[in-house]
Amino acid sequence: MRNSTLLPELISLAAERNSVAPALTYNKTTLNYGELHEAVTRFASGLLSLGLQRGERVAIYLEKRFETVIASFGAPAAGGVFVPLNPLLKAEQVGYILRDCNVRMLVTSPERLTLLQETLPACHDLRHVVLLDSVVSPPVISGLNTIQWSNLFNAPPANGHRVIDTDMLGILYTSGSTGKPKGVVLSHRNMVAGAKSVASYLENHAGDTLLAALPLSFDAGFSQLTTAFYVGARVVLLNYLLPRDVIKAIEQEKITGLTAVPPLYIQLTQTNWPEGITEHLRYFANTGGRMPRETLVTLRQHLPKTKPFLMYGLTEAFRSTFLPPAEVDRRPDSIGKAIPNAEILVLREDGSPCGPNEPGELVHRGALVGMGYWNDPEKTAERYKPLPVHAPGREAGLVLPEIAVFSGDTVRMDEDGFLYFIGRRDEMMKTSGYRVSPTEVEEVLYATKLVGECVAFGVDDDRMGHAIQVIATPPAGKALDVNALLAECRARMPAYMVPSGIDVREGPLPRNPNGKIDRKTLSTAWVELKNL
Repeated sequence: MRNSTLLPELISLAAERNSVAPALTYNKTTLNYGELHEAVTRFASGLLSLGLQRGERVAIYLEKRFETVIASFGAPAAGGVFVPLNPLLKAEQVGYILRDCNVRMLVTSPERLTLLQETLPACHDLRHVVLLDSVVSPPVISGLNTIQWSNLFNAPPANGHRVIDTDMLGILYTSGSTGKPKGVVLSHRNMVAGAKSVASYLENHAGDTLLAALPLSFDAGFSQLTTAFYVGARVVLLNYLLPRDVIKAIEQEKITGLTAVPPLYIQLTQTNWPEGITEHLRYFANTGGRMPRETLVTLRQHLPKTKPFLMYGLTEAFRSTFLPPAEVDRRPDSIGKAIPNAEILVLREDGSPCGPNEPGELVHRGALVGMGYWNDPEKTAERYKPLPVHAPGREAGLVLPEIAVFSGDTVRMDEDGFLYFIGRRDEMMKTSGYRVSPTEVEEVLYATKLVGECVAFGVDDDRMGHAIQVIATPPAGKALDVNALLAECRARMPAYMVPSGIDVREGPLPRNPNGKIDRKTLSTAWVELKNL
């Protein structure tokens, strides 16, 4: 059997194996692999008819739907680079990304184009806008050629530009919680190797149905497509408003695999689960931060036959570790070991390996290491660095450097090689001489069952260095008793970890575009309010 090396081949080879197998479902309509492959090929020919050159960027600003997937695979099939934009982004943020990576073509809807009409004239590299067919009349924007989606499909067949697996494939922009978003550049090799690796340990197969609940602009969200297409499985696209919409889709579509971020899982634990779901939901996987233990326990009570996969990853290297379900009871706080075809190191600041249980920086080497940040040599040099000569896997006789991703995350590795997340270096709190991770505090708060959602952060304090501040929401259907919560904290935490203040808010707490609770925005707003 031929194997995939380029992203569009995940679909074309699945179509060769079984063209009538269901590939993609949206709003009760399903495309089979033959239909999806034909649509991708026709879209690629349409872009080539517009003059798309090798490596030029094609941005996609749409909610999850057929056209979003077709464009994401069709742009690389033509030899271009796809840039998925989170549909929650506003015009100013969209404009910044279009300018930052010199987008040549934009795929969007007439409604969304109306929102962008004042922004796009400043995007000087943009030449063409592909619009979904709609009854809405799109605005006319000077200097831009607009073409209807259906008309693009009428272009004559054309072969895409020649590309190889180390060529640029896509640019995924991070949420930008610490400033302007950064464009992480990924190659065909990065994404295809990631699909093969994840599918191997999740044991995905052609009979699976995966739910795409996360944004497709998020690496873990797009991974639902690549992992499924690699094995010929089906993906259900879901734009949900409420957590119960997710559970309804799992039940109705007989979903076998769900990947989500901790804030969504926290909400799902507060929702009723039909008993039959665990009969077909084979696994649930966590990404985008550590799953609170109390949330994990509750999920497993709802889903006794469903395997939990706890994962850790970063956009710069796609996915790094996973904890096998068989280890969850013994090591519920672990992020596991390296995924297949990757190596995870824990290094000191001088580049030497840490000893067992010694905190150090998580460093990822292998085929999933990305190509750097677009047009940002300074930030690239901070995160993508040559491995030290005597690092594991590197021999002194190797002359060319190997670039690895230095995550900025502090972890430890136990005697058996299992990793444990401690915290992000830029979020660590120094209080009363101790270094404390916000996730450590949040873990205890969730375990009390007295909060719905929570976020912890450090506030400058002359006496302690950092005072620990918490913003929390009440549990579903109840009030939040601050005194009772603080009493539990004092009983469960060392004194230096006990929050100095708890600010109660009605939920849910704000998210960044990837669905994670936006700690940076909450902490900044809290400090500004206190300084008024």
